[in-house]
Amino acid sequence: MSIDTTLQSFQADVIDASMQVPVLVDFWAPWCGPCKTLGPMLEKLEQEYEGRFKLVKIDSDQEQQLAQHFRIRSIPSVFAFVGGQPVDQFQGALPEGKLREFIDRLMPNPSDTELDQAGAALDRGDQAAATEHVKKAIALDPSNDSARLLYAQLLLQAEEPAAAQSQLDALSKEAKADPQVAALIAQAAQAVEAAKPPTPHALIDKVVAEPGNLAARLELAEYYIGYKDWPLALGELLEIVLRDRAFQDDVGRRRMIEVFDLASSQPQVVSEWRRRLGASLNVR
Repeated sequence: MSIDTTLQSFQADVIDASMQVPVLVDFWAPWCGPCKTLGPMLEKLEQEYEGRFKLVKIDSDQEQQLAQHFRIRSIPSVFAFVGGQPVDQFQGALPEGKLREFIDRLMPNPSDTELDQAGAALDRGDQAAATEHVKKAIALDPSNDSARLLYAQLLLQAEEPAAAQSQLDALSKEAKADPQVAALIAQAAQAVEAAKPPTPHALIDKVVAEPGNLAARLELAEYYIGYKDWPLALGELLEIVLRDRAFQDDVGRRRMIEVFDLASSQPQVVSEWRRRLGASLNVR
């Protein structure tokens, strides 16, 4: 609910309050015609937004010192405060759609909010909570590079280099161009290589010698999945689909679908192998 503020209460009503939520300061006057349109509209939106922003009204005739401080030349004039500072403003009575756009620009990004909570959790030494918050941040905004970078660092600390590499693969080109990010990508790649199990030469030889040995192919596919070599894993699984859909209750197709989810950070790979799987199913 909107409040009227004065010079004496401005610090608490606006500056301090804007540390918690955005605050809109509406300079108005009883004789102002456009104010009679804008004021009720702001009050209605404040109720609709259910506390996500606060409306503070200032009668510019009664509070001339505040009006002079903000250099008010015409009314209505609306200032937006975030984090104790004025960040935006407009004059005149905006249409409701434009007013909503103005307010929405002030709203915190939910993904960034989760990322902030992840940072706070790390500050208090709670890595598990930080991981949950950063995962939520990525779910809310998959393009949040900062969240993916933090998650990759947490995964590396947890000795999960392949999962970290997947997060780094999903970064934007701009993020990957950063030298520090490039160094982290190289670190993850080295850790993945070091974590690879010994190459199962005997199993590979068995598949080559016995192309129809689907159990051996499945075992080899699981080896590739283990260190996230998706194309090689999907190649073995597709061969199982092509040779025998009934093998282990269509395990080749079912496992391919699971791998598509695991490889979601590499959409080009997933798209190519979905196409191949679809083509194989259509010809049968």
